[in-house]
Amino acid sequence: MGEAPAFYVDDMQRSFSNGVDLKLTGFETATAIGNKTYVIGGNDDDPTSNGVRIFDKSTGEWVIPTVLGTKPKALEGHSCLVLNQDKILIIKSNSKSNESVWFLEVDTQFIQDQKRKFESEVVAWSKGVIGDAERPVVISGPSGVGKGTLINLLMKEFPTKFGFSVSHTTRAPREKEQNRVHYHFTKRSVMEEEIKAGKFLEFAAVHGNLYGTSIEAVDVVADAGKRCILDIDVQGARSVRASSLEAIFIFVCPPSFEELEKRLRARKLSGLFDHILVNDDLEACYERLKNILGISESMNTASKTQIEVFDLPVDLSLSKINENILINCGPAEQSVVLDLSSMKGGAPGRTRGLNMYAFDPITKGANGCNF
Repeated sequence: MGEAPAFYVDDMQRSFSNGVDLKLTGFETATAIGNKTYVIGGNDDDPTSNGVRIFDKSTGEWVIPTVLGTKPKALEGHSCLVLNQDKILIIKSNSKSNESVWFLEVDTQFIQDQKRKFESEVVAWSKGVIGDAERPVVISGPSGVGKGTLINLLMKEFPTKFGFSVSHTTRAPREKEQNRVHYHFTKRSVMEEEIKAGKFLEFAAVHGNLYGTSIEAVDVVADAGKRCILDIDVQGARSVRASSLEAIFIFVCPPSFEELEKRLRARKLSGLFDHILVNDDLEACYERLKNILGISESMNTASKTQIEVFDLPVDLSLSKINENILINCGPAEQSVVLDLSSMKGGAPGRTRGLNMYAFDPITKGANGCNF
């Protein structure tokens, strides 16, 4: 057990081995990883800020990094802990448990790729999500093959189980089209910048306009407790397959494509699609689709697992035991365990698969678990 080198500071001054004094104020914390110290949070000038700056101890210089991902609204008090030397766990104090967990990635594979792209220092935020989400479903196929009909059947039979991601486009809205309902309508310069920042799973230029699916759009569907369906072309599916998103890939083709199907299976489409459906009979094809997705009529009546939400206090500290983070809430409070053993995902999207539960330090156990 041991705490990461992160410090609470209230008008305090820290000295480092190179003799340089690092002055921190307000709600800032300083977390050291190698030769770099990551200063996170608000200062006296702006206590609600969630800014990030880096102090390079080898050069004695400050660096203001490019910050990617969705940022927390404010960091008015928090604790930090280093994970695997490539990310920092941040627990917000005085917050609800389901809004308290954040990660700042500083040297993950995503960050390394972005550093090469930006040719500068880069960090990225990722919100921690309690619980997991079912794998999104990518459905591709030629025009007129019946993809839309199959998807509509799913949405009609299981309205609470599936949802569409809302795509982005740079074209102007048409009559009766609503922003954030039919599309996220945006400026080309904004979308190009977000594409550069790695926020899009796939994108394409069509008739001079950009269209694409953002990571955030898929996360929003999952946050609502639904399984996201993406109806995209093969080029888009290839981009999604190359991303960090763990999805199921299905290719739908008409009966006349049986010979094509054989060739596709022989070539395995370079590993692009997990399943190939021949839509020779709509009802039979729909049943095969449901079998692939492991769903049945009983899913409509299945109850959702309720995630317990509780308050975290103002004063807390962190320590790590294997894959568990012990959140010490003070002598008068129960402690809380954050289980990272099933953690998946990451910036620029959510980090999912987390588990959080109350822990009684007297019995040293919770939910049947002992340390």
